Amino acid sequence: MQSTATNFGSPRRTAGAAVGDFLRYRLGRWIVLLVTAVFAVIVVAPFAWTVSTSMRLPMESFSVPPQWIVLNPDWSNYARVFERIPFFQQILNSFIVTIAVVIGQLFTASLAGYAFARLEFPGRNLLFWLIMATMMIPLQATIIPVFVIISRMGLANTLWGLIIPALPTAFGTFLMRQYFLGVPKDFEEAAIIDGANQLQVFGRVYLPLVTPALAVLAMLVFNGTWNDFFRPLIFINDPYLFTIPLGLNDLKGYMATGSISVVLAGVTMSLIPVVIVYIFGQRYLIEGIMMGGVKG
Repeated sequence: MQSTATNFGSPRRTAGAAVGDFLRYRLGRWIVLLVTAVFAVIVVAPFAWTVSTSMRLPMESFSVPPQWIVLNPDWSNYARVFERIPFFQQILNSFIVTIAVVIGQLFTASLAGYAFARLEFPGRNLLFWLIMATMMIPLQATIIPVFVIISRMGLANTLWGLIIPALPTAFGTFLMRQYFLGVPKDFEEAAIIDGANQLQVFGRVYLPLVTPALAVLAMLVFNGTWNDFFRPLIFINDPYLFTIPLGLNDLKGYMATGSISVVLAGVTMSLIPVVIVYIFGQRYLIEGIMMGGVKG
């Protein structure tokens, strides 16, 4: 009687395949880590050089090879910043403008985004795409007409002249509309059955569900407004109303004398609020990105 043997595979071959899969997994992981490390160095190195150079003597600013660790920091560079410009006042101006613009854009973008996502009215799609078309117009093309308007309103050379034109936001409207579209409509229908009006549906139902999106928009607006140089350059001419980017521009005289350390000291101090906002807001930023990538 002839017996039939069933080949279940060689144990040696199965073990070899498992080892190969493991090695490919480890190799892929190391490649990802290596690429991530390279990008991290590219991003962090300029910031580290800025902080390091801000604490050096002027003649040490461009030493070759660069010295990343400062053994004897020169804090006088930071003192020269306060001697040259009204730094505290300009930081305060930046905070006032930035916080006002962030709050204003969150308000206008959330309302407009909700209207375009959930309300039915004539010309809704046409109006939305007209607003989106404004994103294709560069700031340089509209800055002079905006300046003429705020001048006639008596807001030139005031912080209000920086705040009010920045409140409407096409990008924020688009961003919030997309997030509102991702929220199931069942929540709205249930709230209406319970007797809620549209304003209550917006404030009590939808708005809490898109908190990560609001956080993402707030961080983007904060960073953009804090670092805005072009609009304050056109709208403001009083040094005591300058925002911090304009104030740092007044330090460029030190660069002509080779004292770039003073300029970088001002840059380092101006970066602190942005870094703090990112540290405390990165969790919401990640949640917002994940929320935007998963709809349902």
